[in-house]
Amino acid sequence: MDVQLFINNYREAFGEVAELPLAFWYADTPLAETGKIGGCFFKEMRTAREGAPVSLNADNISCGGGKFYTGFSEMPVHVPTFVSVKEKYKATPGLVLDFIQKSAVPRASDNNLNIARIDRIENFDRVEGIIFFATSDILSGLATWAYFDNNSDDAVTARFGSGCSTVITDTVVENRKGGRRTFIGCFDPSVRPWLEANALSFAIPASRFKEMYHTMRNSSLFGTPAWEKVRGRINLG
Repeated sequence: MDVQLFINNYREAFGEVAELPLAFWYADTPLAETGKIGGCFFKEMRTAREGAPVSLNADNISCGGGKFYTGFSEMPVHVPTFVSVKEKYKATPGLVLDFIQKSAVPRASDNNLNIARIDRIENFDRVEGIIFFATSDILSGLATWAYFDNNSDDAVTARFGSGCSTVITDTVVENRKGGRRTFIGCFDPSVRPWLEANALSFAIPASRFKEMYHTMRNSSLFGTPAWEKVRGRINLG
């Protein structure tokens, strides 16, 4: 798979206004010297989205949930109660614990989680997944592309979870089992302040991206009147 070819196809399909996605992967060596992040590490996603790589690790992620969902620590004991009683995202701590156990959050495979916009990477060799931050029109195109060659009921999935679990954890788990699910995420109110009001995330695990890379030009994103209308609206800004 060629990075520049994908960028060219993506630009042709969605237009120049559409933001390029991010790639993320684990590595022993950090891609950037990222300082300690107070609170949600999505504060640093803007840095990556604007073109400067970000490297997350056990030392610079201060949020216990963020450190856990990226695989750099065990689950903090307070998480089930905090998510239920404080944040009120689940009715009981037991439901939170059940969700976490079913999620089977994997441990980080290396010391750093590198995140970079795809025009800042040379290849897709070690990538765990691709993350798009998308408006509703762009999201419709991404979802339609994902449905193109997959009739599974969960071809596009929206799971409960924090921003970091729906973008990182779900994608890593799916990639490591060679799965085909894609994930709409960032519904979590705690992560919303760090995203635009009209943006959600769309994550594609590398295992699925290897297929979708080859299907884009055959899908409705090229040469169909309906998509041309949507693409035109996207590029009106």
